[in-house]
Amino acid sequence: MEGKERDRRITDLGTLKALAHPLRSRLYRGLLMAQVATASQLAEQVDEAVSLVSYHLRKLAEHGLIEQAEPRSADGRERWWQPASDGVSIHDEDFRDAPEKAAAHAAASRLFFEQRADLYRRYLDERAHWGPEWNAAAESSETVLRLTAGELAELTAELRALARRYQERARAAEAAGDTAGRENVALHTAAFPFRT
Repeated sequence: MEGKERDRRITDLGTLKALAHPLRSRLYRGLLMAQVATASQLAEQVDEAVSLVSYHLRKLAEHGLIEQAEPRSADGRERWWQPASDGVSIHDEDFRDAPEKAAAHAAASRLFFEQRADLYRRYLDERAHWGPEWNAAAESSETVLRLTAGELAELTAELRALARRYQERARAAEAAGDTAGRENVALHTAAFPFRT
C-alpha cells in the first residue's frame, strides 16, 4: 500500500451507505487483510456467489474505497482488487448536520460494532485452537476513567499512534521476509462517555 492514503476520511452519505452494507463491509475488511484479491477469492471467504461479490466490489470501487490492482496471474479474465487506502475513518462531525446523515452514521456504527463483536465471539469460540501463547497474549479488558473531552481526544490519538507504529513495524518485518508466527490481530477500541 505504499503511496496510498493512510485512512480515507468518509464525509459523504453515499460512500458511508456503500460501506455500511453488511456484505460490502465484510468484503472491504477481507480485502484490507489480503491487500489484493479476486472476486472469486473473496467470494470463498464470505461464502457468496462470485457474481454477487463482483457486483458489490464494483459498488465499493464506484465510491473510491477499492481499486483495480495489477493482475497477479496470467489469467487475465478475472480482475484483481486492492484497497484504495490503508483504511477508512468516519467522524461524527461529518454527519450530524442533518437527521438523515445522523441516522445513517448511527446505523453504520452499529453494523461495524456488530461485525467487530462477531469477530471477537469467533475468537472466543475458537480460543482452544490458538494455544497458550496466543491466549496469554490476547487482551480483553475495560478501564473506566474520569476524563474531559479533550483528554479523551488525546488518549484516542495516542492509541491510534501506538497501533500505527505496530502496524508499520509489522509491515516492514513482513517485507523483509519475517513472516513466521505472524497472524492477523484485531485491535478494537471503544472510548465513549457514559453516565450511571
